[in-house]
Amino acid sequence: MPQFDNLLGLLGSRSFSSIWFWLLLLGMWSVTGRTVLGVPTEVLARARRDPATEDAAITLLDWLSLILPRWQLSPREGAAFLGVTTFLLTSLAILGFGFGLEMAQALVLLMVPFWVLFWMRLRLARRLTPLVAAAQEGRAPVSQAARDAMRAMVWHKRGVTVLSMLSVAVVALWGALWTLMHPLGF
Repeated sequence: MPQFDNLLGLLGSRSFSSIWFWLLLLGMWSVTGRTVLGVPTEVLARARRDPATEDAAITLLDWLSLILPRWQLSPREGAAFLGVTTFLLTSLAILGFGFGLEMAQALVLLMVPFWVLFWMRLRLARRLTPLVAAAQEGRAPVSQAARDAMRAMVWHKRGVTVLSMLSVAVVALWGALWTLMHPLGF
């Protein structure tokens, strides 16, 4: 019979004192910062670096025209998603902070910033969709639409950076406080 005790000990439910929790936290934010709505940062940097070139603007708008339809939610879908996720996060928060379950606290501290990030991305997609549509229909110059899209995406990227720094700081402070209050994990 194989020994699963060592594996379970390695992947134990003690979150804040586990290296795996911290690697997951940093890895999730690292991967999140690589794109803006799925558009690689290299495409955004190229459009920002060479605003006069039509090629960089067209590349950015092409990426957006492919990705933005995936970020559209109908009001009904949005309400359902909001209701279900709010229920789940509230349930986890009650389990974690009301009943003192460390794993539930860790999950809340991991999931709430990504929940906020999801809504930030939907808002950005809603702002960018008319810009791309205007450029595709010829109602707006391609360079102007790309410049406006790039500006909104850069501000979004800055917001994501601030959100990630705040998230990691809050999780680190709460994890340190939890570890000090529960030195043996109890």
